[in-house]
Amino acid sequence: GSVTTSAEQGWSDVSNGILITRAEKNGFDVIVTTDRNLQYQQNLSGRKISIAVVLNPAWPILKERAEDVANQILALEPGSYREL
Repeated sequence: GSVTTSAEQGWSDVSNGILITRAEKNGFDVIVTTDRNLQYQQNLSGRKISIAVVLNPAWPILKERAEDVANQILALEPGSYREL
C-alpha cells in the first residue's frame, strides 16, 4: 500500500469530517493521526475507512514499535477506531 499525508493531498485545511469523507472516497483504508478527540467528533458507523491514533508520536519511541504499529494498522477492520 501507499502512504501519503493530508498536506500532500492538499487537504490540510479541511475539517476532520471532510478529511475522512475525502480519504474514503479516494480509496484510503486508514487515517493515522495523533488527534485523540477524533473518536468523539466523528461517527465511523457505516464507514469503510478506519482511524488509527498514535498516542506517542515521538520518533525514538515510534521507531522501536514501528513493526507492531504497522501490524495493528493492517489488522484494523473497516469503520474501526484504535489507539496505538
